[in-house]
Amino acid sequence: MADGSPKRDARYDILFEEVQIGPITAPNRFFSVPHATGHNPLMPNGSIGMREMKAEGGWGVVSMQLAEIDPTSDISNLPIEKFWDDTDVKSHALLVERIKKHGALTAIELAHTGIRARNMDTGTPVLGPSSMRILKPQNPIQSKAMDKQDIKAFRDSHKRAVHRAKQAGYDMVYVYAAHDASLVWHFLNPMYNQRTDEYGGSFENRLRLFREVLEDTVEAAAGDVAVAVRIPAHDFKSGSPLTYDNEARAVIESLAEVPDLWDVNVAGWPRDSGTSRFDDEGHQEKYTSYVKQVTTKPVVGVGRYTSADAMVGLIKKGVFDLIGASRPSIADPFLPNKIKEGRIDDIRECIGCNVCVSSDAYSVPLMCTQNPTISQEWRRGWHPENIPAAPKKENTLIIGSGPAGLECALTLAKAGHDVTVAEKASEFGGRVIKESALKGLSAWGRVKDYRLYQLQQMGNVSLYAESEIGAADVADFEADNIVVATGSKWRNDGAGATTFSAIEGFAEHALTPDDIMNGGEISGPIVIYDDDHYYMGNILAGHLAAKGHEVHLVCPLPSIAEWMGYTLESPRVLDEMVELGVHMHPNTTVHGWNDGALEVSRSDSGRVLPPIKGAHLVAVGARLPDDALLSELRAQSAFEGKVTGIGDCLAPGIIQAAVFSGHAEARRLIGDVPKSGIYKRETPVLFDR
Repeated sequence: MADGSPKRDARYDILFEEVQIGPITAPNRFFSVPHATGHNPLMPNGSIGMREMKAEGGWGVVSMQLAEIDPTSDISNLPIEKFWDDTDVKSHALLVERIKKHGALTAIELAHTGIRARNMDTGTPVLGPSSMRILKPQNPIQSKAMDKQDIKAFRDSHKRAVHRAKQAGYDMVYVYAAHDASLVWHFLNPMYNQRTDEYGGSFENRLRLFREVLEDTVEAAAGDVAVAVRIPAHDFKSGSPLTYDNEARAVIESLAEVPDLWDVNVAGWPRDSGTSRFDDEGHQEKYTSYVKQVTTKPVVGVGRYTSADAMVGLIKKGVFDLIGASRPSIADPFLPNKIKEGRIDDIRECIGCNVCVSSDAYSVPLMCTQNPTISQEWRRGWHPENIPAAPKKENTLIIGSGPAGLECALTLAKAGHDVTVAEKASEFGGRVIKESALKGLSAWGRVKDYRLYQLQQMGNVSLYAESEIGAADVADFEADNIVVATGSKWRNDGAGATTFSAIEGFAEHALTPDDIMNGGEISGPIVIYDDDHYYMGNILAGHLAAKGHEVHLVCPLPSIAEWMGYTLESPRVLDEMVELGVHMHPNTTVHGWNDGALEVSRSDSGRVLPPIKGAHLVAVGARLPDDALLSELRAQSAFEGKVTGIGDCLAPGIIQAAVFSGHAEARRLIGDVPKSGIYKRETPVLFDR
């Protein structure tokens, strides 16, 4: 272009073609599929702000998450959208208005969660095809087998929800049959449907309710809005006939031309939203590519796609008509616009860590390792691309180039500060460099790669590797602001999440994850004591077992890597440990390391167990902030008011927390914070009937 700005490569033009979806036309092929956001129905402003940002970023279709159609589908211990009656229409209408302002289409995923519901709030029986325990084994709840009156009531309720969706102004309504969390899917699946009437038994009978609800929806839509179906094209659950080469294909073939759009994925959710540790980009294609062969209607699918070339390939191969995304649209709401504007290198690629998923499972607004502004669009006014200009140009010295330091540097540089980053190591990136070298975590290197590339293009940034900075050196920089981002170190004394003080014999003998990641030579059997309960303990176990070591993984909690249940990884972590021959010892309390053996007992009963012998002990527990420099600088009056700490050197945490810390501090330094220090909150409206 004449002005020197980037120009889109012509091979990506196909991604910006319009796509006809029944009575509506998508402006491009980028489709933000329904996904939970952690915002419950009492937090509409946050939900709207997040989705409007995607529309501004160029997503042609932006979808609302699963929306319960009535009180018999209550799953209120999770932040799920409610769309029960006309009182819910107002906030949805505002969402639709804000999304359409940017030229995007809107969709809502109408759903009844069947035997995934709990109904603990509403007190009504959980409804399902058969009388059985609900799909939450921890809950002592059993479903009621729906009778004909229940089925009619469900169909009527779904039709009323379609009319409410039209009233709110949505362009598309979904019939939801995915993630093992849909009543119609439960009727389809003989594992749950044990009926002997016309709704059970044969494939056609099990398909009956799905067909009826879909036809009801098409009738209620009346050509005013498009009708989409979301369904797994393959079910990974053992024993399920709903696979890509069996009944899942038969379902889509039987209903091929009824909806206006097929939105396909795989079941269950842990396989649909597999992490990069276990699933590469596009991992679902094997199971979803047949759908275009059996229908003339447009198809959208997902696969954690961040590569524009991969997207083009999917369209040209006839796999999909639209590129679906949830996690990539969280990591970079402006992904479509960056491709459109020829700024491929500016895409903030999803690393597939599932921190976003864990947020929803914890019932809090989404967090993201790559995008610290997610969920902050409304309450803090943060924009992922536009950083307010600093009120005055200042010089900022950042000591340390881990995820916190790099994010702080990038945000300040965008605001107009002159930024110097000093790193004592030979490479920039801090903990990300070492962790991304471990088995299964290579995609995590994107945290460093994105930020470092951006900084290297900026004229107001100076990057100095192999530059260890001491307190005496800081004065020479004459910086207006000094940000310490020196990280943390793993403890070697056994202190962790359940044991807060040193364990006998650990400090004298234990290695740490830092020792392993720094290339320390080890041989013979290895005992890993994991009192961290996230990824590091089992990652190291797999990493070392894959190199041929005998590995024992010891954990004081009832299960290995318990927190990874929130990232949907627990079952696959355990499978990997078994496959690699790792000896697992959950529910095991450690008392000490003596004479090459771990002295242990059962965590529940206290019964003494045989010692676990090894040539090496690795302690994976708590970390210590590397805050000596921070403390020294703060103690000097010359730096009063100028020094802050960020990331792990302040409070060791996950990478997402470090990135957020760096971003938040940069916003503070440029004055982009409320005077009260309290961001906007969504508060209930009190009323008296």
